[in-house]
Parts: sequence; C-alpha cells; structure tokens
Amino acid sequence: MAGSHLQGLADFVTAAPSSFHAAREAADRLVAQGFTELAPADPLPADPGGYVAVRDGSVLAWRLPRTSNPTGFRIVGAHTDSPGFVLKPRPTSEALGWQQAGMEVYGGPLPNSWLDREFGLAGRLVTADGEVVLVATGPLLRIPQVAPHLDRSVHERLVLDRQQHLHPVFAVGHPEADLLALVAAGAGVDPADVAGHDLCAFVTEPPARFGLDGELFASPRLDNLASVHAGLVALAAADESDQICVLACFDHEEVGSASATGASGPLLDMLLTRLADALGWTGQQAAAARTRSLLVSADAGHAVHPNYAHLHDPGHRPLCNAGPLIKFNANQRYATDAVGEAAWRRACAVAGVPTQDFVSNNSVPCGSTIGPLSATRLGIRTVDIGIPLLSMHSARELCGVRDPEWLAQGLQAFYAG
Repeated sequence: MAGSHLQGLADFVTAAPSSFHAAREAADRLVAQGFTELAPADPLPADPGGYVAVRDGSVLAWRLPRTSNPTGFRIVGAHTDSPGFVLKPRPTSEALGWQQAGMEVYGGPLPNSWLDREFGLAGRLVTADGEVVLVATGPLLRIPQVAPHLDRSVHERLVLDRQQHLHPVFAVGHPEADLLALVAAGAGVDPADVAGHDLCAFVTEPPARFGLDGELFASPRLDNLASVHAGLVALAAADESDQICVLACFDHEEVGSASATGASGPLLDMLLTRLADALGWTGQQAAAARTRSLLVSADAGHAVHPNYAHLHDPGHRPLCNAGPLIKFNANQRYATDAVGEAAWRRACAVAGVPTQDFVSNNSVPCGSTIGPLSATRLGIRTVDIGIPLLSMHSARELCGVRDPEWLAQGLQAFYAG
C-alpha cells in the first residue's frame, strides 16, 4: 500500500508547484471524492456532507456528520507554501550579455541546494480585468555556481550573498527578452494584459524513490505538501464521526503566517464561527464545542542526521520509516501537551501506526509551526506532529517511503475519533 500512497503524493507534489496550485489541486481532488466546492463568501450549508473552499493559496475543507448535534471539531492543520524564491515585480535584468531574473528569497531555503539545478516559475497572473490565471513553466532558470578555478575558497566554504549570487540566468545574447512576457505568452495570456503576478521558483526534477529496496523518497516541497496530501487522503476516507472534521491548509507559514490566508489570520476562526451559526448553536454551545475540540498541526520534522548527530538531542533520535513524530517543546514552539499527546497516541494505536518523539537539543534553537499560532487564536487544544525528514528546506528533501502513508492512517483514525 505504501507504493500507492507514495505515487499519490508524488503526483500531488508535481501538480502543486506553488501554494496556489496546491490549494486548487486539493479542492479538485476532494470534489472528485464527492465534496461540494463553495466560494469563500457563499453561505455555509448545515446539511451533512463534505465541503471545500479555496482562497488564494489556502484551502479549507470540512465534513458535517449525520448526527444532529455534533459535539465539536476535529481539525488537521497544515501549510501549502515552501521556502524558495519569489519573482520580483520587475524581474528581467541584464549583465554582461546574460539575461537574468530578479528573485526575492522566500522564507529560509538552503540556497546552495538550488545551485546548478534547473527550475521553473509557477503561481498566478492577474489581468487588468481581474482574471486570475494559474501558470507553470518548464525548466527555465538556473543559478550557476562559480568554478573553483576562479575562486579557490569554495573548496573550504561557500558564502552566498542573497542579492549578488542568487541571480538565475534564463538567456544569453537576447537583450530584448522579457521574462514576465515569456511566462504570460506560454500561458496564453497577452503580456500587455498582465497587471500583477505572484510567481515562485519550483524545481522541475520529479520525485523519485531510491536507496536499498527503494526505501527512501526524494522530492521537492515535502515540507509541507506531504502533510497536506495526508490530510486530504484522511478526510476523504474519514468514517462517520460525532464531530465536524476539518482540514485547514494555510499559506505563508514559512514567513511567519501573518497574512490574510496564514494561520495567524482569520480564515479558520471565521469558518468555525460560521459553521456554528449555520448549525444554530448559541454562543455558549459554540464556546463549549471548542473546548471539546482538538487540532492536529501536521508539519515536517527532523530525522536524526547521521553526519550531524551532535545537533540532535541524544535521547531523541528519530529515524525515517519508523513512524510520524510527536513534537515537544517546553517553550511552546510546538503546542503539544500531555492530553493532546495521549489523544494522538490513541489514534495511532487504533490505526496500527508507530510513533516517535522529537525534542530539540537544548543548544540548538527550535523551529515552530502553525500549532502554537492556531492554539492561541482559536483556544483549541493542539498537538504538533509530522513525518521525519532529512534536508529540510532543501530544494529536494528526503523522507522514508512508509511514513507518509502512516501519517495519513493516523489522521484518518484521529478524524474517526
């Protein structure tokens, strides 16, 4: 079964080169499973069934149970964006006969992993009349590394100035070339009609299995499309529950989530409030429902790195293909507490899914997720989990082939209660 789930994940990653594509692909897959798509401003039905709504690079989906009195919410949260590069407003430049693209660093990528690797541009164009067009090119750009014959210091250390050294090339000897016009024309849009764009870089090399018996999986954007995909699979397959099952996939997590479509924004809070109104709950009923609810923040975590073991806590060294992580941090960089931990362990036990614990080395700063942000905004108990990765934030990350499916199975059991 891992092969089938893994192929589904590979297909999803390939179809989702940007957060906008990820949200659209997620909605399309749920609609194919019988969900009803709503516009963000549509009234919310109270009828049992599955529903989904897309706003920009975020997607919200939920399933109303047949029971006349749901007791609360079971929520899976994830994010659609990944660290990398975003095209600047006026991107085309020229230097010494080369045509280059102006790109802004988005989040915290590993820039060296993008060197000498072909990548395309994906995202959305907006025309003067407000039409939104999703676009994705083929291999178009490359950031060439300097040869060691010209700079012997690269053998000792690689220093990349984010403004000077991360200018990709896309042509040579074509001073008339206009990168944005090239993208628009390739999408069938008149370049003169483009009034705005949100375009990011994406690696065009497809996901692949490798290693002994194909037990490892390399792919772009595993952080965090592996969680988005697992949430989709789990929600589509969720059994009848006495709670409302919700999947919330936000944009902009990699840059802090402080946006209208990020986890610090109002999207999920508004959905829960509107669902309570649609079901006729009083204010007290709605507040009580939140106290009975649980949110699983599903985001990638760290497997122990065999070449950098000193950066990991010596008592917590999770491996790929050993199960999803439960993530802990005493300073609330992760939102897991003992009650949430126990609930997730129960779900995994029911599903037959192994679990692992992750906690940071005290001397190494800990990252964070949408978990603490969502818990703060919603007042809902939250537990942070995710599959273990190597090469997190690389242009091409690595996981075990079994962990993504185990994550989906654990989330399905969580939805089932």
